[in-house]
Amino acid sequence: MPEAAAPVTGPRTTPYDTDRMPPGIPYIIGNEAAERFSYYGMSGILFAFLTEHLRNSAGAPAYMSAEQAKAWTHYFIAAVYALPIVGAVLSDWLWGKYRTIMTISLLYCVGHAVLAIMDFPRLTGLEPKLMLGFGLALLAMGSGGIKPCVSAHVGDQFGVRNERLIPKVFGWFYFSINVGSMVSMALTPWLLDNPRFGPGWAFGVPGVLMALATFTFWLGRNKYVHIPPAGNKFFAETLSPQGIGAIINLIPLYLFVFPFFMLFDQTHSAWVDQAKSMNCTIFGSGANALTILPSQMQVVNPVLVLILIPCFTYVVYPLMGRLFTVTPLRKIGIGLFLTAASFAIIALAQKRIDLGQTPHIAWQFFAYVVLTAAEVMVSITALEFSYTQAPKKMKSFIMGVYLLVANALGNIVTARVNGYIDVKKNEGVAILEGANYYWFFTGLMVAAALIFVVWSQFYRGRTYIQGEEDLAL
Repeated sequence: MPEAAAPVTGPRTTPYDTDRMPPGIPYIIGNEAAERFSYYGMSGILFAFLTEHLRNSAGAPAYMSAEQAKAWTHYFIAAVYALPIVGAVLSDWLWGKYRTIMTISLLYCVGHAVLAIMDFPRLTGLEPKLMLGFGLALLAMGSGGIKPCVSAHVGDQFGVRNERLIPKVFGWFYFSINVGSMVSMALTPWLLDNPRFGPGWAFGVPGVLMALATFTFWLGRNKYVHIPPAGNKFFAETLSPQGIGAIINLIPLYLFVFPFFMLFDQTHSAWVDQAKSMNCTIFGSGANALTILPSQMQVVNPVLVLILIPCFTYVVYPLMGRLFTVTPLRKIGIGLFLTAASFAIIALAQKRIDLGQTPHIAWQFFAYVVLTAAEVMVSITALEFSYTQAPKKMKSFIMGVYLLVANALGNIVTARVNGYIDVKKNEGVAILEGANYYWFFTGLMVAAALIFVVWSQFYRGRTYIQGEEDLAL
């Protein structure tokens, strides 16, 4: 009798032959929710910590100016989005996505631990600002290193039969991001501001969630499709006509998207700074008033995302489809104009502050509505579009290029602008003060959106899905 075929061992390396949702998706979504709680909880309080809570080793205040804190915040965010290219290369070349995510997540956990003990200089004997820099560096390596791998790992779970579910799962992927960030942005500012807790708790709780995220991801290890690393073939594919063509096609898109992140990520800094000069009472008065902290206003964004994702998917896009063909590039173009509109609202609110008024925080709420609509149309669409336009062996790499060119560059420009403003202020020269600061970024966004509309008419690319032949656009 012929010998029975040996059973297949080891992780699965091809997509499941199913038209339903892959079994590993719930673990990835759960991991992402906890990891995003960790990142947004920490980044959401960074500006407030630098300007209101940073002390030296003797316990004396060592607060930064608003411009210095903005620069620190945006350089950190830039590092988070610049380092994914390293994780992407490790993933696509040597380790594969699963191993890369698990390994680099450990750096993430250590970074949170460093920030948590930073608040106890008498215990560590180290200068808090030094520990802050070290902790932020570890967090940037951890968060940045896994970022392109997680989103590409989502796409790897799908094959030909369930390809139609990719847009839906990326929507739910983004949904999970905002569940985690919503809870953390409400909780961590309260922990930071409450004297019973303070910075140690505010940075420590997100660290616990990061450990939980890593554990959740590990639980799904036998459910995932593990696309093997390409080895040296990664370089051959990256430098192939297909690989170079994909990069050349997408980089101009990313250069148009980077102004979006230049504005969007200022909700962590400039918008928080502005909220300090606004009436933050939600309702009531006196002892019965419900007032939010300036940093807590950031929670509006993830709450709105949870509302607007299904709204756009099931209502807005179908209605738009009755008027014109809704393509990814058209979504992005509309979103860029909405981004400019959101900053125009903030500039008008700042004008009232400049006149000595105290506008209500509702101004920022309306700006958040417009900005979040832009986020749904730009960020989610660009994420999905980048995956589909990347050749099969360089999915993580393309995600890394996207994050480097779009997110990191946007935050570097913002940090440089604020650094220059701080230098000129120290020289006694006032530039881009008050509302002019916001009008400056609004103008940049409008210019980028107008040029994008022209460029998008000439884009040509190819769609690559695991398990099927290439599709020309």
